[in-house]
Order: sequence, then C-alpha cells, then structure tokens
Amino acid sequence: MITSDTVLFGVLAVMLGLIFYTASLKTSFWKKFYTFIPIILMCYFVPSLLNTFDIVDPAESNLYYVASRYLLPACLVYLTLSVNFKRIWALGPKALIMFGTATVGVIIGGPLAILLISVFDPSIVGGQGPDAVWRGMTTIAGSWIGGGANQAAMKETFGVSDALFSVMVTIDVIVAEVWMAALLIMAGRHRQIDEKSGADVKAIDELVETVEAFHKKIARIATSKDLMILLAVGFGATSIGHFGADVISGWFTSMGAASSSPYVSHFFWLIVIATTIGLLLSFTRARELEGVGASNIGTVFIFILVATIGLKMDVKEIYHQWRLFLVGGIWMAIHIVLLFIVRRLINAPIFFLAVGSKANIGGAASAPVLAAAFHPSLAPVGVLLAVLGYVVGTYGALLTGALMQMVAP
Repeated sequence: MITSDTVLFGVLAVMLGLIFYTASLKTSFWKKFYTFIPIILMCYFVPSLLNTFDIVDPAESNLYYVASRYLLPACLVYLTLSVNFKRIWALGPKALIMFGTATVGVIIGGPLAILLISVFDPSIVGGQGPDAVWRGMTTIAGSWIGGGANQAAMKETFGVSDALFSVMVTIDVIVAEVWMAALLIMAGRHRQIDEKSGADVKAIDELVETVEAFHKKIARIATSKDLMILLAVGFGATSIGHFGADVISGWFTSMGAASSSPYVSHFFWLIVIATTIGLLLSFTRARELEGVGASNIGTVFIFILVATIGLKMDVKEIYHQWRLFLVGGIWMAIHIVLLFIVRRLINAPIFFLAVGSKANIGGAASAPVLAAAFHPSLAPVGVLLAVLGYVVGTYGALLTGALMQMVAP
C-alpha cells in the first residue's frame, strides 16, 4: 500500500511521536503499559506491523540505508562527543570479559545448536549446497558478532543463496529483538538485580555522576547558531567518514584483501572513522556541544534507525519457518546461558552483561540504545564496545562457519 519512502518516513515519524507521547502520559494505563513494555521495544515492534500485514515492502525502501549511512555516523559522533575516557577506563576489565564471553557464546552456540537439532531431525540442518542451513547460519554469526557488513561478507564468502539469506535475516532480527526485549526489561530493574547479586556498581555510578555533573555545568538553551554548528559537526564528520571509507576500503581491495575481511567493507570504515572523530572531538571544546543537546539529537537519530530496522521484521515468518527459528532460539539460549554463568563467576553488574551482548548482537545500532536504557550517560560505552565487535566480527564468523560445516549432517 505504501511505496513512497517520503510517505513511509512520515508514517514512521508519527508512530515514534505517538509512542513517546503515550509514554509521557501519567494515566495509570500507560504507566503500567510502559512498565512492562519498554519504549524501545515498541519502536521496533510497531513499525514491524507494516511489514507483517504487507502494507510496506521493506526490500523496496531505502530508509534503512539512509538511516544507517547518514544518521548513524552522525549519531555516533554526537554520543561520543562528551566521552570521559578516565571514567570509562575505571569501569575495569569486567566489561571486556563479558564482551568476550558474548563473542564466544555465538561462536560455540551455532555448532552446538546444529548438533542438538541433528539428534532429533538431521533434515532441518542437513545439506551442503548453497541452500544448506549451516551456510545461512554463517550470516547470522556475522551479524551477531559484528554487524551488517560482517553479515554481507559471510553471504559472499560461503555462497549463501538469496532465498535462504532472506530467511536468515528474519531469524536474525526477530530472535535478536526478543533477547533485546528481555535485556530492556532487565535494564529497567538493574538496581534490584545488582543488589540481589551483590555486584559492585560503584564505577558505573561514578561514571554517571561525572557525566551528569559535566552536563549540568555546560547545559544551556540552544540557539540557531548552536544547532547549525551541531549539524555541521555531525554531518561534516559523516562526510569525512564516507570519503575516508571509500579511500581506505578501496586501498585494501587493491592490495588483494579477501572479500570476507572487514577491512574491505565501506560500512566498517565509516563507523570507525565517525567514532574516531567523535572521540577526538571529546578532547576539545567541541565536547561542550553536549550542553546544547548533542546526545539528544543523537538519540532521535537512533530511534529513527530502530524504526527502519523494525520494518524488516515479519512476525509471520515465525510460523512459516518455525523449525529454523527453533535453531536460532537454541543458539541464542546457549549464548545467554554462558553469559549468566560468567557473570556469576566474576560477579559483574548486569549492565556489563547486557551491553557486552548487544555490542555483539546488534552492534552500533543497538548497543548505545541499550546502554542508554540503563542511563543516557552510558551510551558511549555501548558505542566503543560495538566498534570492537565490528573488528572481530568477520574473524569470529569465519571460525563459526568452519565449526558448523564440520558438525553439519
């Protein structure tokens, strides 16, 4: 029914506006509703209904491309402008331990899911051709350890058919967003969870207090000049990111780098360059742009991106491909169980578990969103871990693919 991106963007904007408006209402119904259903989950789910009921064909829309290539890099700059490296470093090694655990959970989870399913019905995960399920699962591994660029690399590397790839994208998005919903619920109750486990959250609280104090110190009403400078910084950095990504990815390609390498990915370098610019600006007076709403604008851009991701979800696919969703569910369950085991062993705050997981499963589009759900001041932690996820994504996915090929019936 909707074929124009101009119309579709307006529909998404209205949806997001209604979600945030109802979330601000003080009536008992809406307060209870958003207590159990986080705002971010609604921003994924409501747009997905347009796809589920065939109102929109997401394959014909360029909105996700625009959001991920224009708004996301600018948003990363805005979120990292006021990074406090000293405080982030003070968070200690537990954040990296949980990130590494999340990566390992994906790497071993795929082969183990194939082994478990093959015991009951080998036909579900069998075969060796371009439509072999294990080949399609390598694209999920690329996405779950790194991001979209790593996912595309796995499709080309393992010769995954287009038909199978479209199914795997749906499994990737829906299974990942179910986990995202659970993490958002935990984010809303993180203090109770940490108090119950006795986790030390002192470093996290100090980071939040430092960022809040800095924000209060520099906060002021934004003028037209301030907003234009923000626009110049965000999209100027985005243009530099695109230019640099063209040059660097082209250089690696000319040097004969494998197509599966993240270093030939334009998107990889775009994210790295934009984040680096934001981090460098945090050492200058540009960090005071946070006082006129840099992170608020970045958050708006993120929610637009979230809505375009939601468009890719087709809830009907759970019914049509339920057996493959079962494989994806088992895979995710292994990832989750390993995370909770390691968290228990090192007594890490639930924030480290959540952001470590989403820096892998979701990358730069989701990790800062989830980190901000704990507290807006924590978004830069999600950004930095997500960039690390892009770096290791392809290598981890290649290892996962090799292991899955070995165990596939």
